[in-house]
Amino acid sequence: MQKNFQHLFGKTEVNRDLILLLLIGGLYSLGIFLSNTFVNIYLWKQAGDYITIAVYNLAIFLFQPITFILAGKIAKKVDRIIVLRLGVIFLSLFFLCVLFIGEKAATYNFLLGSLLGIGYGFYWLAFNVLTFEITEPETRDFFNGFLGVLQSFGGMIAPISAGIIISRMSENVGYTVIFTVSFILFICAVVSSLFLKRRSAEGSFYFKRIVQERKHNKNWARILNAHVFQGLREGIFMFVISIWIYIVTKSELSLGMFNLFFSGCSFIFYFLTTKFVKQSKRKQSILFGSLLLYLSLFIILIHASYVTLIIYGILIGIAYPIINVPYMSLTYDVIGKARKAKELRIEYIVVREFFLNIGRVVSITVFLCAVSLFEAEKIIPILLIIFGALHLFIYISIRNIYLTNPQKEVLIKDQISDEKNR
Repeated sequence: MQKNFQHLFGKTEVNRDLILLLLIGGLYSLGIFLSNTFVNIYLWKQAGDYITIAVYNLAIFLFQPITFILAGKIAKKVDRIIVLRLGVIFLSLFFLCVLFIGEKAATYNFLLGSLLGIGYGFYWLAFNVLTFEITEPETRDFFNGFLGVLQSFGGMIAPISAGIIISRMSENVGYTVIFTVSFILFICAVVSSLFLKRRSAEGSFYFKRIVQERKHNKNWARILNAHVFQGLREGIFMFVISIWIYIVTKSELSLGMFNLFFSGCSFIFYFLTTKFVKQSKRKQSILFGSLLLYLSLFIILIHASYVTLIIYGILIGIAYPIINVPYMSLTYDVIGKARKAKELRIEYIVVREFFLNIGRVVSITVFLCAVSLFEAEKIIPILLIIFGALHLFIYISIRNIYLTNPQKEVLIKDQISDEKNR
């Protein structure tokens, strides 16, 4: 019998599965932040060029959506918890391969990126579907906010700890230690998943139908457009900034310090956003956070130093929670109100991630073409200005999403028309 943890966190009523899912998310964040923060630097030190790093990240975002589709099919036929465990297993294999390959890791950049992408695909499909199933509209802001707090906490202590370990040991020993600790954390996440209630599903996997649902559900089309724009920005920014920090400072410890400031601010603002940003203020919050995120970029473009990078880390640490808490909650609410959401929730999650990764793949492909044709130091700032602005298009995409009366009649008409067409 599932025990309810009533009013354990203020006025929010949560249950055991929600607590376990937060625990798993926290363990995952610790493991990833501890090691994956430094994989790009590990490859950079071996190869010394942006193309190697970009190809590694491209492989991640190519295999992640493919795995999402496969994971969705497995989740419909078997169990979401099994999919979650598969994700953690592949993530563990990734870090073991990095340890085994060692100084030749840059040569196998595409293979390593593929393994990580597969791990991400299995893990995030299961985690996102479980989030949708375990949370309700009244607990989603709490869940996303508290998960953000855990992620920020992991982002605070893990990279700085890893930076200290690497800087005080010989490089191979330091990286071996942090990869081993990450592996242990993933095992703990698997053990935690054993206590989650089994959640099987039946029926066929209707990926194409949910893609086509954009024609009938305007809210769904808008949220998918927002995720493409999110991916277009993330593709480049997920690795370029960390490389810049290392180039400027030549120190893994400095990268750890950057993440400490970034995650420390995120830690605080995830709390504040969860407490003060209500449903009626979600869109304004997304707009303000996106503006802050974009404008902060010019601090490091004007003058890239360790100080300006730290200031940038503080500002984006404030901006991301202001965007992410309402944005994720809005996304799940759109899915929750979509046609046949209960039966096809897995397909909705898969399609959302598919569109997000389309943006990421396009972004990195453009980056690869640009650095191949032009001098990297000159073209990268231009790319950052262009792709950095695309986060503002998240607000443009979602500003006309209505989940209550203004949209209700349109949605009903769309669904009736859809049923007739089918």
